[in-house]
Amino acid sequence: MATTPEFIVYDGQPTNPSGLTPFAFYDAESPFQLDAPKVADMVATRLGYPIMDVELQDKQIYACFEEAITEYGKQVNQFRLRDDMYSLLGSATSNNLTGKNIVSTPLNQVIKLSKNYGTEALSGGDVELKKGYVRVSAGTQSYDLKATWADVSESGNAIEIRKIYHHLSPAVSRYYDPFATTGLGLTNLMAEFGFSGMSPAVSFVMMPAYEDMLRIQAIEINDQIRKSLYTFTVADNIVRFSPLFSANDIVWFDYYVVDEKSISTQSGSANQYISDISNAPLDNLAYTDINSVGRMWIYKYTLALAKEVLGIIRSKYEHIPIPNAEIRMDGELLRKEAVDEKKELITELQETLEKSGKYEQMKMQAEIIESQNTILGKAPIPIYIF
Repeated sequence: MATTPEFIVYDGQPTNPSGLTPFAFYDAESPFQLDAPKVADMVATRLGYPIMDVELQDKQIYACFEEAITEYGKQVNQFRLRDDMYSLLGSATSNNLTGKNIVSTPLNQVIKLSKNYGTEALSGGDVELKKGYVRVSAGTQSYDLKATWADVSESGNAIEIRKIYHHLSPAVSRYYDPFATTGLGLTNLMAEFGFSGMSPAVSFVMMPAYEDMLRIQAIEINDQIRKSLYTFTVADNIVRFSPLFSANDIVWFDYYVVDEKSISTQSGSANQYISDISNAPLDNLAYTDINSVGRMWIYKYTLALAKEVLGIIRSKYEHIPIPNAEIRMDGELLRKEAVDEKKELITELQETLEKSGKYEQMKMQAEIIESQNTILGKAPIPIYIF
């Protein structure tokens, strides 16, 4: 004759949860200690206690409660990372973001992108623009800059030539240049408007600073296009000059080291800056900081988890023999209900988080403004009588 298995059932007297949860994430928080016994009673009651035996101990329900809080925090943190990752990339990992409002704009990435553009435009960036030179000889047209410079000064690393020039003094030192409408050119222009007796230095008073910058840039363009006697082509760091130099000379060039230019990273240790979701500084949410709306979700999720555990326990014995009959256990039904309830709760929470995100809030704000403009557009125009 089969024996009836003995089960440990909920006794209706939940104890203090401290030390009874698997990870003790929230054991030290007073709200958790106060709520845990109440949640245990709620779960047991929803599962049939005291009319029916509930084959769970308070320790198991506390484990479900802890897991539910952790799951809630995980969903919230994952959403925050997804909503704010572009703003967080490149930020320091030393600043813990748990429970903090992230109000920064994606300026870190904008600055980094601007530096990359600055490198290409020769107007900034964080890659050093280096200078080199090659000694040219009369009658020689082609020069291997890799052999004459890169192999010697850059340990054989590939270089990228960005500018070639010779005997070129800074443009600012040649500001009064008639080819750039400064100096005599500016004096003649001033004479046309009756200012011939005034010094060209008046231009510093009459014209804004950006005008001077444009003139200096014009000097450089004139050097390259209108005044240069030579042209060149560069292919695979082989430079060819035309026409041939008539005497020995020195030609200067600006260049990047290819490896330095192609790999632009932030300085510091590997984990000093946020690179992706794996090293973003977020911890479990404190149960104390979760509002009543969040706690209601946690209570429901705790019930679903407890129902799943109870289903696993009852599934061990499909039928329980009793005198002259047997009891059919509902373990599989409980497990299926628990899986469905957990899925619904997760979906509900994710949808709520999405609707509270920056993108959805901006869309909602735009719709509100559009509606307000429509209403204002239908308002009658007041008639003024004088």
